[in-house]
Amino acid sequence: MFYDPKTNKYLEDKPNLASRFLYNTIIGRCILKVATTKTFANISAFFLSTRLSKIMIKKTIKNNHIDMTDYIKKDYKSFNDFFTRQIKPEKRKISNNVISVCDSKLSIYKLDNDSSFKIKNSIYTIDELISEKRKYKYALIFRLCIDNYHHYIYPDKGKVIRTKKIKGVLHTVHPISFKKYKVFHENTREITFLECENLGDVCYIEVGALNVGKIVNDPKKEFTKGEEKGHFEFGGSTIIMLINKDIEFNKKILENTKKDIETIVKMGDQIGK
Repeated sequence: MFYDPKTNKYLEDKPNLASRFLYNTIIGRCILKVATTKTFANISAFFLSTRLSKIMIKKTIKNNHIDMTDYIKKDYKSFNDFFTRQIKPEKRKISNNVISVCDSKLSIYKLDNDSSFKIKNSIYTIDELISEKRKYKYALIFRLCIDNYHHYIYPDKGKVIRTKKIKGVLHTVHPISFKKYKVFHENTREITFLECENLGDVCYIEVGALNVGKIVNDPKKEFTKGEEKGHFEFGGSTIIMLINKDIEFNKKILENTKKDIETIVKMGDQIGK
């Protein structure tokens, strides 16, 4: 389930037919062994960067109810060109408070004393996510879907301390996969350690997902709040932000998270203070 603040409604996030086949059938799980590899993602990325893939654009817009008036109009050369489309600057406002770093469905978890949190049936630890021991107080899970704007921004002014990559597979980040796989531990991840002016010690993790051909980050040493950090190429994906500071987050988002309900947010929205 997810909550839409714009309509004040709770809606069901139903997996598509392909996801149900891959994760709920024996044959599908056999195919997953190939479909979740980087090789398969690279083949998909190649096709989605060709002119032939343009035939998918109109159907994707219609099926996912994408409001194209939010985006800069252009003649897309491929499906991936469409997927990485640029939004009109006036369509997203950056709040002065703690912000959402992207358009997504958001969950916020308070970390236990042993730096762990639970999503569905899986317990995640900071050690597993970033392959080293560090302490954080909150984990923010931004789950991007195919209809979202797939660019993401820095949450605050600051500087990059260091980066690292962890190789893995590429499961879908739709909740249908959470029941059987520790997706955020198994999937490919790019990790950036930040020192922020107001948020302090922040760990910013981009998680690759099924059919995501590439995580594209701009190499920066210093950044300002709201400045673009990078973007995902085709596929739904996730950003995990770990914060080591006491923050008064939006109560509705926290209440929804406790019920396993995500909350729709837009890039730049205030989510705490």
